[in-house]
Amino acid sequence: MTIYGYARISRPQQSIDRQIRNIKACNANAVIIQEAYTGTKMDRPKWIRLYSRVREGDTIIFDSVSRMSRNAEEGFAMYEELFNRQVCLIFLKEPHINTDTYRKALQGGIPTTGTDVDYILDGINNYLLALAKEQIRLAFEQAEKEVQDLHQRTAEGIETARLAGKQIGQKPGSKLTTKKSVQAKEIILKHSKTFSGNLNDIDCMKLAGISRNTFYKYKRELVQVY
Repeated sequence: MTIYGYARISRPQQSIDRQIRNIKACNANAVIIQEAYTGTKMDRPKWIRLYSRVREGDTIIFDSVSRMSRNAEEGFAMYEELFNRQVCLIFLKEPHINTDTYRKALQGGIPTTGTDVDYILDGINNYLLALAKEQIRLAFEQAEKEVQDLHQRTAEGIETARLAGKQIGQKPGSKLTTKKSVQAKEIILKHSKTFSGNLNDIDCMKLAGISRNTFYKYKRELVQVY
């Protein structure tokens, strides 16, 4: 039996350290699987490999349900499938939907009596089971709603800035200057035959580590200046 920890961020520039620290605090021996990928999609490469790899008795620890999925329907379906495969799921922020809790709800019904009262007891047990399942579904729906709310707030913020006359994004015709572009242009100036170097275009773009289109774009910009 293997214990995994799955940590996910949406963009590479975000920090994943907090999730890993929380997972390790829960189980120091957890095998950490981490990736930068949106949670609204389930076809994340490392998640799919982990999902295919886990076997009965294995455990996956998540910092929160949103790390598993921000798509309510797909997330809930995958939860049930892993549950049926006897894989243990632990959500540090939402322990009430851990698979062990769900399993206890399935097994911990009120004992029947063999009398007519059982009709009532069966109804209560079915209600408790439905309630446990609904809690899991609601947790995934909340994770999906959080990302929807974020998108809406972002769109509203952009619209507010636009109405206030602020420039949104890069101005038309302006050139975006980055550290990488500056370094690439310095290499072109120094090594390209077009300027003071002795390398042809192919060798120069390899040295600069940029694509063909980017190379010729930078070269045109440099020709206009030098």
